[in-house]
Amino acid sequence: MRIALRARSSLHARTTSVCDTAGVSEVDRSAWFRWPQSYRERPPLPELAPYVSCVWVQEVAPDSPPFAFQAVPNGSVEVVCVLGGLPYVIGIQSGLTRELLAPGTVMVGVRFRPGAAAPVMRTSAGEMVDLTIGCDDLWRGSALPVGSLLAAAGSPQEAARVLEAEVLRRVRAATDLDPLVRSAVEMLVFDPANAVRALTTELHISDSQLRRRFMTAVGCPPKVLHRTLRFWGFLALAQSGPLRRRSLAALAGSAGYADQAHLARESVAITGVAPSELLAGIERNCGENHNHAPTYQPLLRARRRTLH
Repeated sequence: MRIALRARSSLHARTTSVCDTAGVSEVDRSAWFRWPQSYRERPPLPELAPYVSCVWVQEVAPDSPPFAFQAVPNGSVEVVCVLGGLPYVIGIQSGLTRELLAPGTVMVGVRFRPGAAAPVMRTSAGEMVDLTIGCDDLWRGSALPVGSLLAAAGSPQEAARVLEAEVLRRVRAATDLDPLVRSAVEMLVFDPANAVRALTTELHISDSQLRRRFMTAVGCPPKVLHRTLRFWGFLALAQSGPLRRRSLAALAGSAGYADQAHLARESVAITGVAPSELLAGIERNCGENHNHAPTYQPLLRARRRTLH
């Protein structure tokens, strides 16, 4: 999740990917930009749906100031490319990251569902935590051709399709998902208040075995993923139509927190700011130019049941 806020600490600039290449020819992108900055998600191809939650595009117009944003931990591995560079993989993040995007930046990304990246990357998710890894290290020489195709794309949407097609090619060659972890993740999404306590009983597995399989497939223990998804559920509810006018106390209860104070502590721990300040920053910087629907919709389906 990428949230626009005023920075409270130093930022690092991202103008190209972690693996720059001078040999990639680029197209003129001056006519691409509709907003000063934007972030928009769409659902993946149906064949990718068990593995991928969304495909996204983020842009900063050439005549705009640098754009500061915070990436809230999302429990997911992502394949990302800044057009003009090479694709790279971002492992799941254990804390908030802050970035500064230069004017003219166009990024595309594919976000895996929690627990779905490891068989595609052919490495443990636990070994990628808090790392940014050049795709050549995982894809054995295919990063440069993919980067060249992305740089030559005629639109951000075309670039996103190119990256999605490369991920699909690798999904087709991947081993199967861990069915137990997949079931556990679904329980955490759809039962934000009680799922962690029920996992071992429902899945007939010990705590230690479940934790070990989560560390391999997801990159964090079940309780950490539960905490992450619960906070996402709060953000989804807070930005969802009429629910935006609900009180923080009501939102906290619907998202699965014990009370508003519990939500406040978690918000400060995860984002560094109180919920009211967080939502004010989103209100200032995110409007029709930001679309998180594919991320929010599964979370909303579960949490809206608690509103009635």
